[in-house]
Amino acid sequence: MARVLIFTGLGIAALGVVLLIFPKAFVWFGRLPGDVRTDTVFFPVTSMLLISGVLTLVVNLIGWFGRWR
Repeated sequence: MARVLIFTGLGIAALGVVLLIFPKAFVWFGRLPGDVRTDTVFFPVTSMLLISGVLTLVVNLIGWFGRWR
């Protein structure tokens, strides 16, 4: 469990560095069709579905490659 937490933290830190170096790389994120935006509330429905799909793919690939040790 400790390794998972360490690698998750390193991944989040690496993403933070990428966003710091390239601030306009993900300017499209949060402005996708299907993201609900009003004056006071923002519901990133499509963006969260995209993140969910990518994370599901990554976790399944890690699990699949982990079985073939």
